[in-house]
Amino acid sequence: MAERGARLGLVILAVEDVPRARSFYRAAFGWEPLVEVPVYTELGLSGGMRLGLYERRAFGANTGRAPVATPPGELAPTELYFYPGDLEATAVRLVAAGARLLSPLARRAWGDEAAYYADLDGNVVVIARAG
Repeated sequence: MAERGARLGLVILAVEDVPRARSFYRAAFGWEPLVEVPVYTELGLSGGMRLGLYERRAFGANTGRAPVATPPGELAPTELYFYPGDLEATAVRLVAAGARLLSPLARRAWGDEAAYYADLDGNVVVIARAG
């Protein structure tokens, strides 16, 4: 088990518009920015995890690697999986923030009750309640 305050991990998403993505995740989950520069924002999640939102064009220029490109109308391969305290309230906040429902709340084969949404950049956001 990780010690309290330990940095457990960082997930980085390449997004089209950093301020828009930051506003989405803040509205949907209440995550506050820890780092903010014009092309990157890092949000603090529970348990020491962090979510980085990196402008897609700047990501390639700064790392020398192109982000995964998603053909128009298709979903990005990124899937963020969360167990919020209040599943129903989180679902309402996701939709209010602009998320698109992909699959309604249902019992999944692995035992969790989960719903799938797409964020504003097509990343899949799964909210679940342990079975």
